[in-house]
Amino acid sequence: MSYEKVLQANKIIIGTKQTVRALKDGNVQELVVAADADPKITAKMIQKAKESEIPILYVDSMKKLGRACGIEVGASAVAIIR
Repeated sequence: MSYEKVLQANKIIIGTKQTVRALKDGNVQELVVAADADPKITAKMIQKAKESEIPILYVDSMKKLGRACGIEVGASAVAIIR
């Protein structure tokens, strides 16, 4: 289901630095995080999303999340923009 949300989203941000920046700017509607991603990479994003009361959706695979974003590599997290 969360993969479908990513596929249907009008605008997404892929990448840790860009996602954290979008969270700080208040532009994120939802955060989608791959459960198999390294917690060291996702911790800052998850913390910022919780502080901003942004819903966090977890998916099982970085590889599938990357495919849903239209990229050839895995994605640890994707921000769905307002």
